Amino acid sequence: MSTYSFMDVHCTLTSDDAVIDVGYGAGVAEEGITFGMAGDKNTMTIGADGEGMHSLHADNSGQVTVRLLKTSPTNAKLMNLYNLQKADTRKWGKNTITMNNSSAGDNATATKCAFKKVPDLANAKDGSMLEWVFDSIKVDMKLGTYE
Repeated sequence: MSTYSFMDVHCTLTSDDAVIDVGYGAGVAEEGITFGMAGDKNTMTIGADGEGMHSLHADNSGQVTVRLLKTSPTNAKLMNLYNLQKADTRKWGKNTITMNNSSAGDNATATKCAFKKVPDLANAKDGSMLEWVFDSIKVDMKLGTYE
């Protein structure tokens, strides 16, 4: 039986202005980190006679969502980077986020990333999580194997 553990997940946001660890040890919430594609890779079109075709799309854009505990010091690092980048258009959309799961060999890289928005700030009875969402021009993912 194979074993999965978030302890094996290493994830880093890199820009010209900062390198921020957002993987294991960064105060990541239970919901973790998600790399996802923005659009479908295929469109199927069926003609009037029932014949069809597939259209392969070149789009590799997507999103990365990093969910942090309210108390994670990584929130302040990301907020500082957000404020720095939104003040200078030359810095916007140039982040890279890489993830590696060392036990399975899973890898994901998101390039040309921009902050989608600042997370909603909730104060309630229980501490919440903050969701940092990044739009990426290009997302590449590879799934490895557990042994």
